[in-house]
Order: sequence, then structure tokens, then C-alpha cells
Amino acid sequence: MTAANVYPDAPDLNSDDYVVIGLATCFLKKEGELHQVEVIEPIPSAALETLLKGIPTSYKFAWATNLGSIMDGEILKKPAHFPQTAEFASEFVQRTIAAARTYKRSSTAKSLIPPGSTYSDFKYSTERKRVLNARRIVTKEDNVKQHSHTHKVL
Repeated sequence: MTAANVYPDAPDLNSDDYVVIGLATCFLKKEGELHQVEVIEPIPSAALETLLKGIPTSYKFAWATNLGSIMDGEILKKPAHFPQTAEFASEFVQRTIAAARTYKRSSTAKSLIPPGSTYSDFKYSTERKRVLNARRIVTKEDNVKQHSHTHKVL
């Protein structure tokens, strides 16, 4: 039996579709200081395959589940596996729908973490900090100097 579609922006998905969500350690910059926050965010299939190869990551663990266990339409349900202090990532619904579509394309990615199980053997590191509210200010010094002959027809 196929589950009903409860995602108006994603008619190709239903509540039984596989998705992986993870708990990431991120940082917010306030008044020049970094403050640590835990964020719940979806992990697309290509990113999961890369993370399982052992690259350093800010993910503490990942949980394989289905869309219906974390979203009821636009309403989010915080899973019991995650700390109460953890927050959902920005644009969580749209990003989760996009991540679920990546698993529909790749059946081998679904076998990396069986549905309902948790994977926590990531190479966890916060050496390179993920700052969520970082602003990039472009200055004149960022301009690339080009050779004088770059735009001349020879």
C-alpha cells in the first residue's frame, strides 16, 4: 500500500519515502564571539556517501527514516533521537524534500544506513567551524589582478 501524498510542493514524494537527517554542530557569531548550536538538517545521498568515506564533518550522527516521521506537510516533528536543544536548519522542509529526491534516484544510497537506524561513526571534527550567520564582505583587495594583455586581440 502506498502512503498518501501530503506534500503539496512535492507530488512525487509521499510519507514513506526514505531520507537521512543528521545532527550537526554549527556556530553563530554574536558580538564577535562564536556560540555553538546543534542543528538538525537533511543529508543528501551524495553527501552521505562522501561522509561515510571518512572526511572530517560536523555531523555527530545521522538517522535514516522516512518523511512522515519528521514532517507532516509543513509541520515539523522533532525526533526523539535528537536533543531538545537542537534546532531545525533554515529552509528545512525544502531541503528535506530535495534530499529525499536524491535517495529516490540512488537505491544503493538507501542501503548505507538501514531505515530506522542511526550511524554515529563519522570522523567528527569542529576544527573548520560552520558559521551559520557569517557575512562575506567583498573589498577592493579581493579583485583579481589581470595581465595587461588579457583582453587584447593579438
